[in-house]
Amino acid sequence: MNKHIIFLYILSLLTVATGCREDELVVPTEYDIIGDENFDSAVRGLYLVNEGNMGSNKCTLDYYDYRTGLYSRNFYSERNPSVVKELGDVGNDIGIYGSKLYVVVNCSHKVEVLDARSGVRIGQVDIPNCRYVRFYRGKAYVSSYVGPVLIDPDAPKGAVFEVDTLSLAVTRKVSVGYQPEEMEIVDDYMYVANSGGYRVPNYDNTVSVIQMVDFKQVRQIPVGINLHRLKKDRFNKLWVTSRGDYQSRPSRLYVMERSRINQQMQVTDTLPFGVSNMAIHNDKLYFYSTEWNNYTQSNTITYGIVDTATKKLISNSFITDGTEREITIPYGIAIHPETGDIFVTDAKNYVSSGTLYCFTPDGRKKWSVRTGDIPAHITFLYQ
Repeated sequence: MNKHIIFLYILSLLTVATGCREDELVVPTEYDIIGDENFDSAVRGLYLVNEGNMGSNKCTLDYYDYRTGLYSRNFYSERNPSVVKELGDVGNDIGIYGSKLYVVVNCSHKVEVLDARSGVRIGQVDIPNCRYVRFYRGKAYVSSYVGPVLIDPDAPKGAVFEVDTLSLAVTRKVSVGYQPEEMEIVDDYMYVANSGGYRVPNYDNTVSVIQMVDFKQVRQIPVGINLHRLKKDRFNKLWVTSRGDYQSRPSRLYVMERSRINQQMQVTDTLPFGVSNMAIHNDKLYFYSTEWNNYTQSNTITYGIVDTATKKLISNSFITDGTEREITIPYGIAIHPETGDIFVTDAKNYVSSGTLYCFTPDGRKKWSVRTGDIPAHITFLYQ
């Protein structure tokens, strides 16, 4: 797109924003021209939610438009100038279903619902201490710690809330394990990773199994302590991460598959390395590990690729040009569903602007851009 046209477009947006709320300061959207346009792709753009430091009320939303090559930083306030406190405190997940964009705002105890194309606010769903969102047959499912944001050995069990995506009403709720995190749905069953993180050192170690028809927990499968990430591959295997206890029990990656005897999910493999976050594309699982150790008071950071068919580590890094040395704290990861480009976010010092990196499928840096504070969660918008 012509840079002069882009300038006029930005100017018009700023004029609209400042005219909407004359008595209050609206933090203007900032723009960077990336220039990585892709007009032939079914992917229109990507959203990035920046968590913001807890208690700072600085959760923000960025958007990259593949049609224009324009990166928009913190555009929520301009699209929604009348919304008090903007997105809220600690954005913990993001997802698109149909025409709506869902932003899970953990410490504001709500899910913000926006129009996916315009970013204009539609409404919110109040869910206490909400964590992650998944979608299935016209419903959104949100994991929740239920209790207050507080380390507490007596913290209550968590829950999964079912939300109708048309009315945005909570329709059902099911109790699961302690402090539930990510979820996946396979063959009409939902699997929920329970962490028990508030009950340290008495962590949970189970994956809850919910039967979707009657929305009841039917099993809890012992896996590993302090579970967090849970992703499914194209073979319907589940990949589950354990954060360990940050001391003597290290982080691990577990594989769950259906038993040939009773068709129930069970742990079949334990991979002997830590995984903080992961993204699966085709038959490859891309991951990074930022493993904190309370004894050494330091992080050990690694990257890698696992073949999901063989369950073997096939690469010790998916970054091949040395750019990993620029990244202070890898904090988010996503793969472009068509091109295979790899996105990694850097939270840096957790209190200032982060960075979004884009790498080619063979691990070479294509571009990077400044983000909001603690860039974390990415979702792709289709045409």
